[in-house]
Formats: sequence, C-alpha cells, structure tokens
Amino acid sequence: MGDEESAVLLRSDDERGVVTLTLNRPDQFNSLSEELLESLQEQLNGLATDPAVRVVVLAANGRAFCAGHDLKQMRANPEEAYYQNLFSRCGKLMQTIMQQPQPVIARVHGIATAAGCQLVASCDLAVAADSARFAVSGINVGLFCSTPSVALARNVGRKRALEMLLTGEFIDAAQAVREGLINHAVPAEELDAAVARLCDAICAKSAAAIRTGKEMFYQQLEMGVAQAYQFAGGVMACNMMHEDAAEGIDAFMQKRKPVWKVPEG
Repeated sequence: MGDEESAVLLRSDDERGVVTLTLNRPDQFNSLSEELLESLQEQLNGLATDPAVRVVVLAANGRAFCAGHDLKQMRANPEEAYYQNLFSRCGKLMQTIMQQPQPVIARVHGIATAAGCQLVASCDLAVAADSARFAVSGINVGLFCSTPSVALARNVGRKRALEMLLTGEFIDAAQAVREGLINHAVPAEELDAAVARLCDAICAKSAAAIRTGKEMFYQQLEMGVAQAYQFAGGVMACNMMHEDAAEGIDAFMQKRKPVWKVPEG
C-alpha cells in the first residue's frame, strides 16, 4: 500500500492469525473516501482466501473511528451517477464484511457517524471505548442516512433506529451496548485488551467451525423460521462430518484439549 504516512489504510499481522486494518485518514476523521473504500475492499478480498487469517480487526488512527463518507469529495462530484456508484461500492463493502469467512471486529474510539456507524453495525462484533459516540447524522445536513439504515436496522430495534435516523442525535457507548449496536464498552486504556480477549477466544476454536457458522448465521437471518431450521440442520450435519468436530467431541470426552486441523491453502 505504499509509504505508511501516505497510505489511507494500514495493515498489521500477528502470530495468532489476527490481521488489523487501520483506517489512516486522521486529519479527515477517517472519512470513507473513494480511495479508502477501494483499499478496504481489496484487503478484505485478499484476506478471504488466506486460510492463515483467523480474525480481522478494523481500527482507526487519530481522534475518531470514522466520520462517514467524505463530504468534500462528494460535493466535488455533483452528479447522480457518481453518487449511485459511490453508495453501491460502499454497500458492497459492507456486504463483503458480512460475507467474510473470518469474524470481523470493530475497534471503536471517538465518533462513528453516518457510514462510520454503518461500518460498526456491519462488523460481526464491536468493542468501543466508553467515551465513544455513535450517530447516523446525515439528516443534519439534509441527507437521510438511507444506506446506513440497512445495517443499523439489523442491529437495533426499529424505533431506536428511526429515532437515530430522524434526529441525527448521538448515543453514547453504554447505550450502544444496551441497543445491541456494539458488544462491549470499556475504558479507553482497556480497549486493546478487550479486543485481544475476543481474538484469543475465537482463535482458540476450530477455524472450520467458525467459518461455517458465520456463513450459516447470516444466511438463516433472511429465512423464515421453518426454512432456517431446515437449513441450519443441514449445515450442522455437514459440520459434524468434519474431522474437527470428531476431534473436539473426543477431546471433551477424554478431558483433554482438542487439536484442530490447520486450514489448508
């Protein structure tokens, strides 16, 4: 991605298989420019096919997690076709996060507004500093946050989502936990440790079961109850035939730690 000082997205890998992608437009509050959207999409596409990657963490440099779309860039291109393409690309990125075979965790500090709040809602898990704040604030500039509403409404209740969308008002991290937008709110100095605990817990599990389960989870959400049970039962039966399931059950009965199969490339 070139020189780190000029790169809009930074990447770091650790020995556990955790990849951290860090939004790196601190002076612009990490707003989602075309370049940043493209970099995120490219990185996630590449990580999806890497069996060594177990978890992806989305983090950010500077005072904010993400302030949404780059409004200056948007106003510099006042054409409907441009906006259609921009929002289509953003929607594709959010769906890519959901379809990513690895769990994606948002590490949030500062503010997450508009498409930045959408980014948090699209991640599988989210941990925030207790000082973080969240809003879908497009309405304040005459723009209803239509695309962020898709992810928001799939995380929080309808009335809460609409109140946020219609007023543009912020909610704090504690309320975001209560509403289901994020998993945990912790003191800022404990944020990295809280994210690490989630990563450790996931990395200790069967990679095959994690990937199978995430894909199943999102697919069944779009189904009726009867269809969802039929689908989930079939997935679980296939999961039972995987050698990790046999190893895990045997290890449980033998009171030992399981040895999971290393994913192949």
